Amino acid sequence: MKKTLFKGLPAITLENEFLALTFLPDYACKMVSLFKKDTQREFLFQAKEDTLTPPPYGAAFSAYDSSGFDEVLPSIDACPYPDGTYKGVPIPDHGEVWTLKWEHFIHPNGNAITAWVQSPHLPYKFIRELTLQGQEVQMRYTLENLSQEPFEFIWTPHCLLNCSTATILLTPENLTEVISVEHSTKNLGPWGSRHRYPLTFSTNGEQIDLSATQPVTDNSCEKFYFTAPNTRGWCGIYHADNGDSLTYHYDSDKVPYLGVWKTQGGYRGDYNIALEPCTGIYDDLYVAHKIRRAAVCAPKDRYAWNFIMKVGQEHL
Repeated sequence: MKKTLFKGLPAITLENEFLALTFLPDYACKMVSLFKKDTQREFLFQAKEDTLTPPPYGAAFSAYDSSGFDEVLPSIDACPYPDGTYKGVPIPDHGEVWTLKWEHFIHPNGNAITAWVQSPHLPYKFIRELTLQGQEVQMRYTLENLSQEPFEFIWTPHCLLNCSTATILLTPENLTEVISVEHSTKNLGPWGSRHRYPLTFSTNGEQIDLSATQPVTDNSCEKFYFTAPNTRGWCGIYHADNGDSLTYHYDSDKVPYLGVWKTQGGYRGDYNIALEPCTGIYDDLYVAHKIRRAAVCAPKDRYAWNFIMKVGQEHL
């Protein structure tokens, strides 16, 4: 473990012979770099800015650093909390925790960091226990419900990944249909449009491969969810140019849904993709509550799940 600076902010780097991970303790303890040493590949999309500024509570996500790995909780879209004593409490864009000040503890062995944060407006505490082990980033998440009634939430890792036309999405073969939830989509039609996966037809009748990555000149932006739960509990990306892969492995009973974000020049000119396993759909906690697709933590209880990022050279 070493303390450094990253784009003007204090940073913590955990590393071993395979990987180097960099976090910003003053920026919601977000991961800003996942670097594979042997092939010199940076997996995480990097901000264009030379300096980063931590956002205030309630900030619009698009006004700040859209790069790296932000934790998103308890909703992705801004919405009111849907029910109970806290009904109507506003949840900001991309949730609360990406704008809050986290506490953290670096383990004496130098290969693990535990970070936690408590909501100022809703009754939960969120804990992430992270360990760097070989070529894996092993994370254990716990949401503690501090109230006497059920607490509903959506969590997803908003982990923006570098990509190229050699980047391929890896998903279980049983996931064969998606639903579009991006209003500014170029190819997939209005919210709610369903498509076969991976091969489908765009709104102009051209066949497209949703598992492939288009060049930045495509000027497109897509967000879609698989309509069936991801019962296999894994997904990933494969870089066909050199064989590097990054796969996610997680508890499918606790994190049953899978979304995909692809910005190929269509959002701020950015070029990245994100695989987003999530505890609820579709982006909006209020909607998820209505359709009974939100995660629910029982009163005074804990909801815990594992999430592993595995770096390698494999095509699943």
